[in-house]
Amino acid sequence: MRDLRIIFMGTPDFAVATLKTITENKYTVVGVITAPDKPAGRGRKLKASAVKEYALSKNLNVLQPTNLKDEHFIEELKSLHANLQVVVAFRMLPKVVWDMPEYGTFNLHASLLPDYRGAAPINWAIINGEQTTGVTTFFIDEKIDTGHIIFQKEVAIEDQDTAGVLHDKLMISGAELVIQTLKAIENNTVITAPQPMDTSFKTAYKLNRDNTKIDWNKNIHIINNHIRGLSPYPTAWCELLNKGKLENIKIYEAVPVEEIHSFEVGKIIIEDTVIKVAVKNGYLMITKLQFPGKKAMDSKALLNGYIFYRDAKMS
Repeated sequence: MRDLRIIFMGTPDFAVATLKTITENKYTVVGVITAPDKPAGRGRKLKASAVKEYALSKNLNVLQPTNLKDEHFIEELKSLHANLQVVVAFRMLPKVVWDMPEYGTFNLHASLLPDYRGAAPINWAIINGEQTTGVTTFFIDEKIDTGHIIFQKEVAIEDQDTAGVLHDKLMISGAELVIQTLKAIENNTVITAPQPMDTSFKTAYKLNRDNTKIDWNKNIHIINNHIRGLSPYPTAWCELLNKGKLENIKIYEAVPVEEIHSFEVGKIIIEDTVIKVAVKNGYLMITKLQFPGKKAMDSKALLNGYIFYRDAKMS
């Protein structure tokens, strides 16, 4: 059996679950590489990444390079004498880094590769109406998310799952898959499979202002998937016109109701404590939303102090 000396690379909460599981399974972690501290909050005080906070709580050696090709960092990495690197939600590595350890560098990706390579696989799986996604471990190569696959595990997407709910499901499944991968490397029983070379797979494009905006002219279920797939972050948004005032608002939750009606698309109808937006084949009942400079709130709380006038419309 191989004696593994692991360097772990990751930054957000998604990566913490894996690092925690690795340490709980008594693997030797000789170093943790994470992003530099960043200003956060109104006071713009420096805040450590979630991975750094956990690593320090376990007295693990933490490195925070700004440049992964920096000679000093490369020498520090070599001095740790790791023979395996595990990457979860980090940035693209230069070859000098991923090619360094004897047993390679593998990555955990939150999709069933080759589908949803890229920056936002969790969001796009829901946006595109998938019923199944999963997690993949693979050895890193020169390109992004293209290396030989080690293991995969499917995860079901339920009808009401948001990106936040799916994130947590994949986080747990991913940590389990990493342990399965470590055991196979430890026992020298890894058998990898190359990814298909064609380009018919689906892509997890980087999320931006354009592709997070709601198009109310689309099918009711496509709109609902869009909202679910961006909740709670970065959140679907649209423009609200109300009494001549145009504001950008965020929509966190909605319930689709298929129904025949004669309202124009985007028209807002208020019924008691319910906010309904008319679409081509029904209504989206908005249950949680956020106005500029305000906290997110449910529709009932909003309607206690906000009036939608006759011209109120989403666009």
